[in-house]
Amino acid sequence: MFNKISTFLQESRREFQRVNWPSRSETVRMTMIVVIFSLSIALFLGLLDALFTFALSKII
Repeated sequence: MFNKISTFLQESRREFQRVNWPSRSETVRMTMIVVIFSLSIALFLGLLDALFTFALSKII
């Protein structure tokens, strides 16, 4: 049992060493893209919700 766990941990460590990690600048750039995209979608949905709320309040 412990041999299997040890083997798994060793293989996991080797796999992590082979991963091509992004640089700090790439990580920051991609994070900013995700944040801007998320805020844009949130703004769009908020405006759409306000529009529907306004339209329904005029109908009802």
